[in-house]
Amino acid sequence: MVVKAQHSRRYRKLPGLLRDMREGAALTQRQLGERLRKPQSWVHNCEVENRRVDLAEFCDWCTACEADPVAALRRFLNAGS
Repeated sequence: MVVKAQHSRRYRKLPGLLRDMREGAALTQRQLGERLRKPQSWVHNCEVENRRVDLAEFCDWCTACEADPVAALRRFLNAGS
């Protein structure tokens, strides 16, 4: 059976990382959405695996949270599988 990318075992750790970055920046979903020019529901869907985040969106998310995208990607890669 084919598994969509956002439902793969490896992808499942990304939504938590995104939420941790947002919370670490002391941002609400609405505030982050405003910085990204997206609705709060878009942020929510990214954080609960309803929506897949591509690399460019990941970098934008990091920048909006004032996090280094390279460091965040390393954190993702070093997280347990």
